[in-house]
Amino acid sequence: MTDPYDGRVSVVEQIAISAERGGLPAPVPRVTAHAGRGLEGEYHRSDSPEAGQAITLIAAEALEGLREDAGIELSHEASRRNVLTRGVDLNALVGRRFRVGAVECEGVELCEPCNRLAKLTERGVLRGLVHRGGLRADIVRGGEIAVGDPVSALA
Repeated sequence: MTDPYDGRVSVVEQIAISAERGGLPAPVPRVTAHAGRGLEGEYHRSDSPEAGQAITLIAAEALEGLREDAGIELSHEASRRNVLTRGVDLNALVGRRFRVGAVECEGVELCEPCNRLAKLTERGVLRGLVHRGGLRADIVRGGEIAVGDPVSALA
């Protein structure tokens, strides 16, 4: 299995949440994560979210790759993912536990781009983000996530 951190510094670069489905997520400096429920203020938050709906992450490198490969400039907010990371191979975290700040998560599945994202953004986003659209995860142990927090694998 690939080491998702590969000796790089792995951090949270940005956090964004949306209180309404379909609304453009707004950047926040920190957010409280609730185990088994989701992020405070996020419309996905519930007492029994579907697996992988509690938190979504996308790598800054994926958005940079989209710009370089397809000429599409997509902001973190427009990606509709909650946490923007740097220095993490998110694909390698499927089925693994990891920590984002004080929060313990478990990777559930890749967050592949969907037709809804394409309709909200622009043509080419689907193809450009295939296999690098991010990660859906569950929150195992709650706490706070802040911009600048480390992201680290758990043994």
